[in-house]
Amino acid sequence: MIAFGKSDKGCVRPTNQDAFAIDLQPEAALLAVCDGMGGANAGNVASRFAIESFMGVMRQSIKPQMDRGYICDVLVDGVKYSNRTVFDLAGAQPEFRGMGTTLVGGLATGNSLVLANVGDSRAYRIGKNGAERLTQDHSYVEEMLRRGKLTEEAARSHPQKNLITRAVGVEPEVDCDLYEVELGEDDILLLCSDGLTGMVCDEDIAALVTQAADLQAAVDALIARALENGGADNVTAVLFKRETPEGKE
Repeated sequence: MIAFGKSDKGCVRPTNQDAFAIDLQPEAALLAVCDGMGGANAGNVASRFAIESFMGVMRQSIKPQMDRGYICDVLVDGVKYSNRTVFDLAGAQPEFRGMGTTLVGGLATGNSLVLANVGDSRAYRIGKNGAERLTQDHSYVEEMLRRGKLTEEAARSHPQKNLITRAVGVEPEVDCDLYEVELGEDDILLLCSDGLTGMVCDEDIAALVTQAADLQAAVDALIARALENGGADNVTAVLFKRETPEGKE
């Protein structure tokens, strides 16, 4: 298993409130991206504590043989612990009140992947059929799209496109969506914040990843394109793929 990630504050924001984590263990790959929200430094506090809490639960729960049910339970526990950590911190520090974060995280074993998602950071499977979105945003615009009130084109420029309807740390409890997918030998998993998807369309994301020499070059290309297109938000991308039988990318 191989992976690479990178984050950039973009061209507009004064600080970077995104966070990501990668942990490749013998039994599994653990991956996560968070996009914090809140005034001053509250957003980066939320994303940092959320991702540390989530990954801590994941690491403690890894064992040699894990079925789908166990993996789903572990992911839910990780999200719940992250939510409680951020919520309690927000209640204890006035300057952090109301902070929260998105969280998209995955646990991969063999060719199987289970994802947990809260908010509008996304997961994609990139392969011969292009970029396939695996997660559904918890956002006002996504809800309007589901109801047929907006077109995809209108959604990209909607003034409330960054308004999310679910976040880690805002309420005492939060529900996460779970997704179970298979990763083919040539498939690449992308986890990213909306600073990427808001600046680069899915077709360009797929082209940049598949045309790159390796995962690091692909991540660099994704972030560079987001910055070229305006870099209106923090940009984070994590790429992951299984090793080929020869052990080469």
